[in-house]
Amino acid sequence: MSILRRERRLLQLVVAIACLVPLTIGGISVARGPQWLGHPPVVPADLDSQFRYVSGIFLGLGLAFVTCIPAIERKGARFRLLGLLVVAGGLARLGSWAMVGAPSTGHRLGLAMELVVVPLLMMWQARVARQAR
Repeated sequence: MSILRRERRLLQLVVAIACLVPLTIGGISVARGPQWLGHPPVVPADLDSQFRYVSGIFLGLGLAFVTCIPAIERKGARFRLLGLLVVAGGLARLGSWAMVGAPSTGHRLGLAMELVVVPLLMMWQARVARQAR
């Protein structure tokens, strides 16, 4: 197996594993609302609605990333767009931290995924795409 083929396979595997986050968390959040995060049992309907809406987008984002996996070396534009959406969300989360205070550990890990892991995956995908040409 060539080095390019191995690197491509490894990138596909890492992206597939990373997709488990939005697929799992998004799915749970759509189904259960914000209560699963340990919030008070009564959440205003508008907040629940907004939380589930954003969670549905998060779930859809995970599904969209999954569509990049089979031909990841040819999905650069889609991968970059999806990555940009994740980074934009991470910057919004970082703004919340600055304005409201530190989030829980899970959300801090999400921030690391959004502002570190995803940009690194975007660069890796670009590298694999260049090598495949």
